[in-house]
Amino acid sequence: MEKYRKTEILQIVEEEGVEFIRLQFTDMFGTLKNVAVPVSCLEKAMDDRCTIDLASLNGFAKEEETELYLKPDFSTFTILPWRPQNGKVARFLCDVCTEDGSEYELSPRLILKRALEKAEKQGYTLEVNPECEFFLFHTDDDGMPTTVSHERAGYLDTSPIDLGENTRREIILTLEEMGYQITSSHHEIAPAQHEIDFAFEDALSTADKVMTFKMAVRTIAKRYGLHATFMPKPRQDVNGSGLHLHMRLLKNGRNVFTSENGELSTDGEAFLAGILGHVVGMTAVFNPLVNSYKRLVPGFEAPSDVTWSRTQRNALLHVRKRRGEGVDLELRSPDCAANPYLLLALCLEAGLDGIKNQEKAPKELTEDIRRLSCEEKKQRKIQNLPENLGVALDAMGQDLLVREVLGESYVAEYQKMKRREWKNYLKQVTKWELEQYLYLV
Repeated sequence: MEKYRKTEILQIVEEEGVEFIRLQFTDMFGTLKNVAVPVSCLEKAMDDRCTIDLASLNGFAKEEETELYLKPDFSTFTILPWRPQNGKVARFLCDVCTEDGSEYELSPRLILKRALEKAEKQGYTLEVNPECEFFLFHTDDDGMPTTVSHERAGYLDTSPIDLGENTRREIILTLEEMGYQITSSHHEIAPAQHEIDFAFEDALSTADKVMTFKMAVRTIAKRYGLHATFMPKPRQDVNGSGLHLHMRLLKNGRNVFTSENGELSTDGEAFLAGILGHVVGMTAVFNPLVNSYKRLVPGFEAPSDVTWSRTQRNALLHVRKRRGEGVDLELRSPDCAANPYLLLALCLEAGLDGIKNQEKAPKELTEDIRRLSCEEKKQRKIQNLPENLGVALDAMGQDLLVREVLGESYVAEYQKMKRREWKNYLKQVTKWELEQYLYLV
């Protein structure tokens, strides 16, 4: 997005009749939060003088640091197109800072900025092109979301079969009005499932846009009487929704992943190897929900093993060559429940660690992994991704790079909150258990 100066923002606000400003930030799990202020308080907010009490926000603030400050990033200023044209609403994405203006260690956006600054000192810039998948379901008579849809459309279908096409079109037009560059959109494999893809941008802008994207999609869907969900696996019988990330690393404007002959470079392989070497420890961030692991199972086009390939699109990391653009790496395991700031910070740091140590990638997957037996995978030393959130949290605590990038305090708090979620899930008596055992036992 265009960079704005304070005076320019004040002028736009006056000319456009903006009445309210949302100061938005994310909690440690990637949920968008905000404080709304009237336009009369805008200058105060832009001078980083908006305090927030985070004592009631689980996992975000320590007891002694509950009062923190929101620091608006002027480059993220935008007027929300779906709000009333009289009394318009604008927003900033904000960094969370302490009273003396220093970075707050549990602020996800600042964790990514720290990783990007470290990379920049080495001459590197990370660009990302995300593919965001979601479902559009009907609501019930009380307006509550369901997993019901009347459509039966499949991959790349169009109207009238694709009943969500008009909703998807308005989502895209709204996003473009907010400065997004949308490269494509289409109906996905499952009924009521959709995908919208962004153009390559720097990692911070991408993370900001993913956060805003989810808010915009749900808002527009509601106008059409639909509920948009980014839940990874809302229905057990169809494919789940992911957040595929296409990444390329630039140095002096050149794509580091592309060799002189247009293939995957040595540094590209090392970056790839770095991610694969830490992906098990990073999975609790990439896939943060109990439900996430019901997507990462064989048979539904989501990865469940630590693999890479140039030819097999079901691999965890897919090496892609784009005509005229060189090589990029597509990471296929994350889902939209992930905090995009942490997700990109970990990918960048793990990849650069691979380049630093000139790591070698494991043997490339050259055949359909779905045809390999467990014994064949074992012989080839193909590692599994964590099978559930509990296993992923254990792996997170054992990965030194994850602990270094996120910080010990962040990892400890993240694990504490997520273990509570996992234990609560384990206590549940599910519909499946009742159907299987209530009559027989």
